Amino acid sequence: MGNGRLSILRAALVGLLALTAAACASTPRGSLGPSPSYPSRPAATPQVSDPAPIVSGTMRPYQVRGRWYTPQADPDYDEVGQASWYGDAFHGRPTATGERFDMHGLSAAHKTLPLPGLVEVTNLENGRSVVLRLNDRGPFVDGRIIDLSRGAADQLGLLQRGVGQVRVRYLGPAPRGGGTGQPSINPETARPVWVQAGAFAERDNAEGVARQLGQARIDETRVDGRRLYRVLLGPWTDPNEAELARARAVSLGLWDARLVAGL
Repeated sequence: MGNGRLSILRAALVGLLALTAAACASTPRGSLGPSPSYPSRPAATPQVSDPAPIVSGTMRPYQVRGRWYTPQADPDYDEVGQASWYGDAFHGRPTATGERFDMHGLSAAHKTLPLPGLVEVTNLENGRSVVLRLNDRGPFVDGRIIDLSRGAADQLGLLQRGVGQVRVRYLGPAPRGGGTGQPSINPETARPVWVQAGAFAERDNAEGVARQLGQARIDETRVDGRRLYRVLLGPWTDPNEAELARARAVSLGLWDARLVAGL
């Protein structure tokens, strides 16, 4: 290909990326389009034979920074949002349930779910999933739905980033004796991991990028009533392999390439 045609192709790619940004501008923060179809329950829900009683004091309405929160049982709780983590400053202090906070353990804080309880938390960037013991209240920051112990953040791959997009599902009561009643983390993930190379308002633009990448598929979806065409690579069962593919896509100029779990 001559230098002139190569320059034209590069300029066209920059234009496509600009369309990507415009198409995604209307997407809610943290959203990659409509939620994938997930199983209704994790593959290995912990079997709790001796559940701990709910600490009644933690179910009363309470106020933090002028805002009221009303704890309640919600067996169908299943939400996507931002997770953060906490550690040294609270290590060894009592949690809302009276248990000692162990920053190296697998626990979390939630604003309204029953305490103590169990939740499954999935990092939507890499597909890692872990069951955690809810024993504290928080986080009281807008946009965040759960606060992880340092140990939980480490296993989910969120330790360095500090915050990340997660899915939280309530599983039920926690064991009386502490912990979660199952191994700490599901091996990598049972759900596949894809690379989303871009999302375009025009199918022709998506097809152009798909041809550049070779083995890619185009997925049609809707966000806020607008049709988008996503260019996807994969899937991979190993998130590390998926990350290598994402890096290769970025090296080709697809700077918005990202990992998507559970399609």
